[in-house]
Amino acid sequence: MRSSSARAWQELLALLCSVWLWVGAAQRTGPTPTAQSQGPKLKFRLAGYPRKHNEGRIEVFYNEEWGTICDDDFTLANAHVLCRHLGFVAATGWAHSAKYGKGVGRVWLDNVNCGGSEKSIADCKSRGWGNSDCSHEEDAGVICKDEHIPGYVDSNVIEAEQNQVEELRLRPVVSGARKRLPVTEGVVEVRYKEGWAQICDAGWNHKNSRVVCGMMGFPAEKKFNRNFYKRLKRAAKIKSRSPGPGARLVSKARPKHKPREDFGVPKRLYLERQQLSYRLHSVACTGNEVHISMCPFEFYKGNATAACKGGMPAVVSCMPGPLFTTGSAPKKKQQRQQQQGQQRIRLKGGAKAGEGRVEVLKNSEWGTICDDRWNLLTASVVCRELGFGSAKEALTGARMGQGMGPIHMNEVQCTGSEKSLWSCPYKNITAEDCKHSEDAGVRCNIPYMGYETTIRLSGGRSRFEGRVEVALGTGSSGRPAWGLICGDGWGTLEAMVACRQLGLGFANHGLQVGVSAGLANGVRQGPGLLPSTLAERGQHAGFAGPAGCGAGLHAHGPQGFFTDPHSRRKDSHRGPRGGEARQ
Repeated sequence: MRSSSARAWQELLALLCSVWLWVGAAQRTGPTPTAQSQGPKLKFRLAGYPRKHNEGRIEVFYNEEWGTICDDDFTLANAHVLCRHLGFVAATGWAHSAKYGKGVGRVWLDNVNCGGSEKSIADCKSRGWGNSDCSHEEDAGVICKDEHIPGYVDSNVIEAEQNQVEELRLRPVVSGARKRLPVTEGVVEVRYKEGWAQICDAGWNHKNSRVVCGMMGFPAEKKFNRNFYKRLKRAAKIKSRSPGPGARLVSKARPKHKPREDFGVPKRLYLERQQLSYRLHSVACTGNEVHISMCPFEFYKGNATAACKGGMPAVVSCMPGPLFTTGSAPKKKQQRQQQQGQQRIRLKGGAKAGEGRVEVLKNSEWGTICDDRWNLLTASVVCRELGFGSAKEALTGARMGQGMGPIHMNEVQCTGSEKSLWSCPYKNITAEDCKHSEDAGVRCNIPYMGYETTIRLSGGRSRFEGRVEVALGTGSSGRPAWGLICGDGWGTLEAMVACRQLGLGFANHGLQVGVSAGLANGVRQGPGLLPSTLAERGQHAGFAGPAGCGAGLHAHGPQGFFTDPHSRRKDSHRGPRGGEARQ
């Protein structure tokens, strides 16, 4: 009896074990939440303007439809995963607020939170496919390291459109104008292959000019002498009929009955060195775009030598802001105009001109702006109001450090045409709406001034430190001559100015260094040294004795720690290059 009951218990136990093993096996072999096992295979691409082949708005193909990803809670770890989808080894940065333009269709993912090591974006936490409260104004972009994964097969086709405009310049027409900075007027040219090409001015208007001027760092456009450039067009026609490349076209373009000063030897036309080659036509900007690539336009196809019939190269003349106005009279006039209307906006915490945390004056108290709905259009209004060009970046999350005091504005929504930020609709702030960790900032386009060519660092362990030397013109041998700066009174504030001029960000500290005659070899000696207190004391570095005084500095570098007193955060997010129009 006992033996039969024992066998019954053994059989029951075996049955229970088999059921348990079957259920466990079924659970292990069930579908896992990966992109490969759920629905169709995901595809990814880069899109938008302006961009290069390894950056752009990230778009994902899901459920037979292309869509975008919202920038809410977006991180560099998310960008790493997405760049690997695209065949790149890693990401170097990411972009928010539709930096590469607004996409179309669905916003597929929102509040994506990756660790960085996931095999697929579908393995990252999110609100789920198609569940988003974002608009395309919040489309995210990525900047991938320009290095492909070994053995990567390009199944996810990256849209690398050939028809895009990444770089633009103003080419002055007369030789004398090239030496004057900033360049405020000239022929608009776009980078094409290994050279530059022109834009046909048929249909060109002041709105297009406003966009170009904003890219070049100027707040507004102005009228120019169009008749002068019509003569340029006639000179171009004569050049095209020239029998040889060595022919002098300027003399042919000059009217025989009356010589013109415009076409004299000192102001020779550049046209005699370069034949026109048109690339764009039918440009139709609204005037509020931050980059010409965001405007409707068309490319010439094939041989464009006979293009732009009845037109001429597009020419733009820009109005520089107060900081970049040459001559004291115009600058004083603009400063008086600014003083008459009290300044109500400023930038703080930036390492370079044209960047910083946006602060506004309200009720006699300076305060910040919350970054909700902060975008390039609003940032451009700020930049132009301060005398810069359009915005390169609309910064969120207190990227330029946290401010103090009240937060005066929230959800500022400019159209881009406003003269002042105060003309844009906005919401007042309550204590629950925003914190200073959400302070808005900007990076503006500024004109090229060549300041970095008149100063250099020497003798340091890296390019971020060294003895400060300033350009003194050309020496007797024809080579550039450099002079030292006396270290008397030299400190961190002076080093800040030097670092800003060199484009190296904030200064770590300023140093007073001893300079011997041997160290000063190759540096011009004597009265060229700065400041004048040296000459008054009769001491010149490396000249009056075995050792003199000199000024040195150590910079944090362009991506170092910000020394804003209210923030010590590291600026590791690299924005896209879009809008950086080089001259």
